[in-house]
Amino acid sequence: MRLQYGWVIVAAGAMMGCVAIGALFSLAVFLQPMSEATGWSRTGISTAMTLDFLTMGIAAFGWGALTDRYGPRPVVLAGAVLSGAGLALASQASSLLEFQLVYGVIVGIAAGAVLAPTMATVTGWFDKHRAIAVSLVSAGMGMGPMTISPLASWLLTSHDWRSAQLIIAIVCWVLMIPAALFMRRAPETAPGMAATPGGADPGMTVGQALRSPQFIILGLTYFFCCATHSGPIFHTVSYAIACGIPALTAVSIYSIEGLAGLGGRLLFGLAGDKFGAKQTVIFALVVQALGAGAYYFTRQIGEFYAVAVVFGLAYGGVMPLYAVIAREYFPMRIMGTVIGASSLIASLGMSLGPAVGGWIFDTFGTYGWLYLGSLIMGLAAAGIALAFPSAPVPQRSAPQPA
Repeated sequence: MRLQYGWVIVAAGAMMGCVAIGALFSLAVFLQPMSEATGWSRTGISTAMTLDFLTMGIAAFGWGALTDRYGPRPVVLAGAVLSGAGLALASQASSLLEFQLVYGVIVGIAAGAVLAPTMATVTGWFDKHRAIAVSLVSAGMGMGPMTISPLASWLLTSHDWRSAQLIIAIVCWVLMIPAALFMRRAPETAPGMAATPGGADPGMTVGQALRSPQFIILGLTYFFCCATHSGPIFHTVSYAIACGIPALTAVSIYSIEGLAGLGGRLLFGLAGDKFGAKQTVIFALVVQALGAGAYYFTRQIGEFYAVAVVFGLAYGGVMPLYAVIAREYFPMRIMGTVIGASSLIASLGMSLGPAVGGWIFDTFGTYGWLYLGSLIMGLAAAGIALAFPSAPVPQRSAPQPA
């Protein structure tokens, strides 16, 4: 029965991640119409996303610690309420600074309450199929560009940006609050978890974990990985429009990336279970770097679609595997804090792309340097990941369930 309910946790986490992360990233669709309607610069609007990533990471650390102590349900329920509230308040902002603070802080805090706690919770419900389970939750998050972004684009054809953003806020409440009620802490005797001496040190403290070489390598890899894809994810719609592609078609590139990311999460999740998370992460990071760099040479819609597929597969597939690697090195009782701390570091990398990309465009009138910089960051991430030590090998005293 515990194993079956684990898949309920996966479904609820995927739903919440899809809506929360999709709503946050929908700002990329609002970027041009907001700038035209308000006169706010792209750099200024993009800064709200930078604040989102920073506050999401800081909040994820705190939310993760609260998840370890109180369980995931109150944490993700708070995130559901805040997600809709942040979008609703941002839609009524009267100045750029007000928008930056509301969207960049409240929406970021809300996303942090969903990302790290759900990932940490799912790792506790599975052992044998952990990589694919975590990847399925992440796949829900990857569906955000396929759902919320097209919804935002469609709403903008008949509503102004304020009304469209308010409608998305209501969608967040309607979908996320019921899903949050299904979240539950993994039992100590979750399948395959009771007999794992020789795996992660059960007596490890939070301080020991955060000072360990394993966490340092995890954090650095995560940072450079997110620095690689944050700019291309956020600015590719605007880049495509600058290349002469119609707005609705340009948004479809964003959706193609999301669809490819969904496939990547499933593909690399299965590969992580079969070949090991470390090896799979290194391969995905190299592909991600090459995909980001390929945007530099892209001009036509067919080229955008081709690169979006490769890039989406890689960045979508690699993201959930960091939680799988963390679970190999650290005990479940501090997993929320560990994943929250790694998410904090990753958010610093994510925060670079939107603001730096906006500054590059405003300064040079092109996004070329953004994609070349992403290529370098991606190769650096793959190089750092090579330093991951071998994970402890669990010794089981009971047969592993199918």
